[in-house]
Amino acid sequence: MQFKYPELLWGLLLLLIPIIIHLFQLRRFKKTPFTNVKFLKQVVSESRKNSTLKKWLLLFTRMGLLGALVLAFAQPFIANETALQEKETVFYLDDSFSMNGQVENGNLFKNTVQDFIENIPSDQRFTLFTNKQSFNDVVIKDIQNELLDLSVGPKQLNISEIILKGKTYFTDNAASQKNLVLISDFQERMGDVTVIDSTNNATVHFVKPSNDFIINTAIDTVFIAERSNDNIELVAQLSTNSEEKTVPVSLYNNDKLIAKTAANFDKNNKADVHFSINANDIVLGKIAIVDTGLDYDNQFYFNIDEKSKIKILDIGNTTSDFLRRIYTEDEFIFTSSTLEQLNYSTIESQNLVVLNEMDKLPTSLTTALKTLTANGGSFVLVPSVNADIASYNQLASSYNRSQFLNGIKQEMPIANVKAAHPLFENVFEKKVTDFQYPTVQQRYTFKTNAPIALSFQNNDPFLTGSQNAYFFTAAINSDNSNFKNSPLIVPTFYNMGTNSLKLPPLYSIIGDNIKIELPVTLQQDDIVKIANASVEFIPQQRVLPKKVQITFTENPKEAGIYTIEHNDVILRHTSFNYDRKESVLLYNTLPKNNSNTSVSNFFLEIQNSNAINEFWKWFAILALAFVLIETVLQKFLK
Repeated sequence: MQFKYPELLWGLLLLLIPIIIHLFQLRRFKKTPFTNVKFLKQVVSESRKNSTLKKWLLLFTRMGLLGALVLAFAQPFIANETALQEKETVFYLDDSFSMNGQVENGNLFKNTVQDFIENIPSDQRFTLFTNKQSFNDVVIKDIQNELLDLSVGPKQLNISEIILKGKTYFTDNAASQKNLVLISDFQERMGDVTVIDSTNNATVHFVKPSNDFIINTAIDTVFIAERSNDNIELVAQLSTNSEEKTVPVSLYNNDKLIAKTAANFDKNNKADVHFSINANDIVLGKIAIVDTGLDYDNQFYFNIDEKSKIKILDIGNTTSDFLRRIYTEDEFIFTSSTLEQLNYSTIESQNLVVLNEMDKLPTSLTTALKTLTANGGSFVLVPSVNADIASYNQLASSYNRSQFLNGIKQEMPIANVKAAHPLFENVFEKKVTDFQYPTVQQRYTFKTNAPIALSFQNNDPFLTGSQNAYFFTAAINSDNSNFKNSPLIVPTFYNMGTNSLKLPPLYSIIGDNIKIELPVTLQQDDIVKIANASVEFIPQQRVLPKKVQITFTENPKEAGIYTIEHNDVILRHTSFNYDRKESVLLYNTLPKNNSNTSVSNFFLEIQNSNAINEFWKWFAILALAFVLIETVLQKFLK
C-alpha cells in the first residue's frame, strides 16, 4: 500500500491523546453520605467493572476514529509500478486508402476515428500523426473536429518511416514511460512488423481496428493495345478478391457514356476489358465500375489528345529506310538529308537529329548540334567505319566526357542489354536468356561517364548516352553489323525519338516524378498552368526556345483529367490516377503480446494496467463508524 500524502502519517501521534486522557482521570469524585452502605457493596463492585469496560471500549473507539481520519487524509492506494510513471503517448493513425474499406458496421476509417474520440481519456495529453499531418501535445477536445474532418489519401508511410517519425515526438526524459501506438490495417507492403522491438525506450503497440474481410474490385491499369488509322483498341485490366465472376465496366468520354461491357474474371481473379475508340476522336476518358469495397480504385482516368508529332532529321549518305519504317507518319515527322544538301537552319526546329555514319563532322554542324541540345533537343551519332575521330571528339567531349579512341577490327557480339536504362524502361517484361544477340565486325573503343544501354560481350559500350546525346561505337550498316535485323533496333531508335519530346502519356501516377514537354514557344514571363473544375496550380516549368518542359512533383493531389493552359488557351490535357498498391489487400500477422483488435480494447487494457485503487473513502467511512460506535457506547453502556 502506498500513500498520496505520506507526511500526514505523522498525525498518528494524535493517538497518544486518548491514551493520556484514559490513563489519567481528571474528573474529581464527590462523596455522597449514606446512612447505611452495607446494602450497596454488591452494587459498587458491579459498577466498577462496568466502568472499566466502558473506558477501554471508548479508548479503542477514539483511537480508531483518529487513526481512520489520519489514514483517510493520507489517501492510501494500491497501483502497479508503471501506473505512477510520467507517460508520453504518441499515436499513428493510418489514413491511407486501404483504411477506407466497408466493414460490417460501416466505414472502417470513420469508425476508427470515432472510437478513438470516444475512448481516449479527456484529460490525457498525447501526440497524433497521420500520413499527411500531425497534432502535437494536445488533448482530445483540442482536435476533435479536425479528426472528424480527416479523409483518406494516397500517401502511405512504411513501418520504418512510422517508427522513425514517432521517435521524434518523444522527449529525452529517461524516467517517463513512452508508448508508440500504431493504428492501421498493416498491409504487407508497409513492411514486416514482427521485427520491431522497443525503440528509443518506447514500447510499440499495434492496433488493428478490424479483422473483417474486405471485398474489393479494382481497375489496375489502362493501355492502348493496337492503333490503326481508324480505330484504337483500348484495354483495361481489372482484379478482384470477390467470388463474383463478372462486373459491369463503363467507358465515359467527358462524363458521357460511350460504351459498356462486362469484365469476366479468370481463375487468377484477373480480367481484360477491350474497348474500340475512333482514332480521330479526342477522348477525355474515364473507365468506371461499381464496387462496395475501396472506392478510390473504381475510376481510371486517361486522355487521348491530338498528338503532337515529333520531328526527326536524318543526316548522312547511307540509306535511312530502316529509320523511315520506325518513325512512322502517325507519330513522327521524318526527314532526311545528305550533308551537302543540309539546311542548317532546320536543325534548331528538330527534336532528334540522327548522324548516320558520316565520315567527318564539320565544325558548323557540331556547333549547331550543341545549340540544339542546349535548347532541349537530342541527337544520336552512328559512327562510320572510316570515321575522322578528331572531328567526332569535338562533339563527343562536350557530353559526359565522352571520347572515341582507336578502331578495332574484330567480330564481337552485343551481349548485354541494360534494362534499367531510360531507353529500355518497360520494354522487357522479364530477363531473356535465349536472345539472339547481333554482332559487329569493326568497332571503336569508347570512354565515357554516360550510362551504357547496350554493351559487347567484353562489357565495352556499344550504345551509351542519356537524355540528349547518344553514341554508338560501331557502324550499323549491313556490311558491318546485323543490328538492323535485331529486335533491339526498333525499341532503341523509337525510344530515342519519343524521349526527345516527352509528350503527355496516356495517364500518369500521382506522386511519381513526371516530366512532359510541349512544342510551344513562350514569351518572356509567360507561364503554363494546370487546372480542372476544382483546382488550379502552376507547375515547375523550364522554358526553352522551341518547347516548354513541365515537371509534376507535389501536384496534383487528386485523380482526374487536367487541362494544360497558356493565356486561357487549352494546349492539351493530361490525366492522373492514384497508385493501385493500396488495392492489394494482403495483411501482416501482428505479434500477439502487444496487439489489439479494436481501439476501445486498447484503451481498456491501458486503463486496467494503469488503474489506481484508492482507499481513503473506506477509511472515512470507518471513521464515521467509530463515531457511531462511541455514541452508542455513551448512550447505552452505563
